[in-house]
Amino acid sequence: MNITALRPKFIKKLEPVAQFFAKTGITPNQLTVLSLVCGITCAALYANRFFILGSCALILSAVLDLVDGGVARINKKETNFGAVFDWIADKYVDTIVLLGIGISGIAILSRFALVPAEWGLPADFTIVCLAIIGSMMNTFIKPVVYAEIGYDGRKDGKISDPLEGIGFFGRPETLIILILGGLSGFIWVSVIIVAVCTNLSAIQRILYLYRTIP
Repeated sequence: MNITALRPKFIKKLEPVAQFFAKTGITPNQLTVLSLVCGITCAALYANRFFILGSCALILSAVLDLVDGGVARINKKETNFGAVFDWIADKYVDTIVLLGIGISGIAILSRFALVPAEWGLPADFTIVCLAIIGSMMNTFIKPVVYAEIGYDGRKDGKISDPLEGIGFFGRPETLIILILGGLSGFIWVSVIIVAVCTNLSAIQRILYLYRTIP
């Protein structure tokens, strides 16, 4: 079970926001672009160590990401390209936000002398890279499964399958942890959590597929 499985409930809570945007005439793809722009803004703010402002930008990016699908349904503008573009934009946001933290040069492992001083920056950036890899692979598993087993079942414009609830740490958890870390001043803790949990979650999904796919 993960927060992704609760996505429909979050979308329902944001229905008034979707209704507002639907009335403005803005398209779902334009909202996706705005979500991406907010993600890029977050990365730039994180890179310059404005972690509180960066987290606010990341919150806005996440809200817009949840709302774009609602606007598409309300205005009956759901498209296959929109679903694909939304997924691609999400991965861009995840990657550049974590990269922004890496560029900031904050101490992670070296903060508590867990590695020799001369290894500090390379070791810390390695943790960021592991967080990026875990975030990407944890998601990449799903389209590979869809392609290999030919799964294309959809619900409300989204591919819906049993793998959706598998893996204890997905994109929503990653965003929440990064936001909390930025707002609290413990962004370095967030990176460690994301690096460890996303990769463990990916392994969990692989083991699930090993047991269930013939």
